[in-house]
Amino acid sequence: MTPPDDLLGYVALFLLLNLAIGLIRVIRGPTSADRMMAALLFGSTTVAVLVVLATWMEEPALRTVALAFVLLAAIVTLAFLGTPDRDAS
Repeated sequence: MTPPDDLLGYVALFLLLNLAIGLIRVIRGPTSADRMMAALLFGSTTVAVLVVLATWMEEPALRTVALAFVLLAAIVTLAFLGTPDRDAS
């Protein structure tokens, strides 16, 4: 059973609005950890938007792009965790 086409469009719009609101946290984040959590939110939401759009537009190549974003997010997270904390001196 596939969802109606209008529903997928609304879900994609909701996820894009979520990204816009998350941008506030990136700008105002008091610590680098807050900013990193917002960046991870961007990564996972971007993947969700791409998967929804791939289903809505019947474009399987967008799923491949979503997988590339997942791999990139994992690498960025490991790089962030591997760097020393510059705030603590």
